[in-house]
Amino acid sequence: MVEIREEFIEQAKFISRNAEILPGGIEELAVKLQHSADTNTPLRIKLGMDPTRPDLHLGHTVVMRKLKEFQKLGHKIVLIVGGATAMIGDPSGKSETRPALTKEQVEENAKTYFEQMSKVLDVSEAEVVNNADWLHKMSFTELLQLAGKVTVAQMMTRDDFAKRYAEGKPIAIHEFFYPLMQAYDSVAIDADIELGGTDQRFNTLLGRDIQAAYGKKYPQMVCLLPLLEGTDGVVKMSKTYPEHCISLTDSANDMFGKIMSIPDNMITRYYSLLTDATKETLEMYDKQIEEGSVNPREIKLRLAHTITAEYHGEDGADKAQQEFINVVSNKGIPQDIETVKIENGANILDVLQQLNFIQSRGEGKRLIQGGGVKIDGEKISDMNYAVNIEEEEVVLQAGKRKYARLTKWYIQTS
Repeated sequence: MVEIREEFIEQAKFISRNAEILPGGIEELAVKLQHSADTNTPLRIKLGMDPTRPDLHLGHTVVMRKLKEFQKLGHKIVLIVGGATAMIGDPSGKSETRPALTKEQVEENAKTYFEQMSKVLDVSEAEVVNNADWLHKMSFTELLQLAGKVTVAQMMTRDDFAKRYAEGKPIAIHEFFYPLMQAYDSVAIDADIELGGTDQRFNTLLGRDIQAAYGKKYPQMVCLLPLLEGTDGVVKMSKTYPEHCISLTDSANDMFGKIMSIPDNMITRYYSLLTDATKETLEMYDKQIEEGSVNPREIKLRLAHTITAEYHGEDGADKAQQEFINVVSNKGIPQDIETVKIENGANILDVLQQLNFIQSRGEGKRLIQGGGVKIDGEKISDMNYAVNIEEEEVVLQAGKRKYARLTKWYIQTS
């Protein structure tokens, strides 16, 4: 039995905050950390990313912040771009077959990933690889050998596959290959620990099995992180629901305002997953909110400032906070809103799209139905509303943070 020194028990406890460590929990992780130090061999920490969309959101940073903790301890971060796996699409948590992406789509979406990740961790010190480099080179015989290491029964233990099968929904054979390919990535890069969200339990643990099948004496451990809810506090944060998503590319004002819109019961969860707040601080905030000794809005203001400052600097966060207080709390209008010329009589949904206030007409309809679209302070409830500007200009508001001054577009006649 290996005697674990206190230093590595403390390291393991620190890393295990907000995380589920499999198998063996804190004790086995401490053993791995101690062996790494004693042999002067940094652990290889794996994170796979399928660039299915061009930008990242705060939900992605939960895992990235954990990578940063490993990086600060001197371990090697290995970032795998899913050049091969993204062309299949991860079926985890999906109720139907996902459409495959083309090579060109994958490359285009990957362009900004690392620039955005560098806001959280030191990407220049990470090892960056593309799984297309080994998966696309596998022969058909090698692929069959890989497939032979897992049974259909094993695959069907996945909740999403089991549910779809029970409901009579189709499961394409290529979807079985996604977890196999992700698992083989662990073999290719010789991973010691793999990080992922809780929806990656099956895929990451399969990586252990596949590593063992290929002869690795000490297969990877798994570190699973919670899935952050969107600003509605219900559905996990996703670009599928842009109205509840906080992107890393959001302006400081938008990021601050979106964080201020989260339900009060999400305050300490956001603090826990997105900041370095201590356990004692979180307990204090929970107690203050429960007792009503402090207005939750004050705690939320500190939260919004802390997170916004991480991505836009202290000055950006200060200005965003002042803007929020002016616009939302004091019912004011931002000072520097854009003036846009529109054709008189234009449909309200067309105007919202022209201004990039919405990403789809469906989002615009939901915004109108929820009373979130106003012109000069008056709510718009008609989807077919025609924007007629009788005076010099009107102020359009979409949601709590998006404003524009609208003026007429005059057609010149000879």
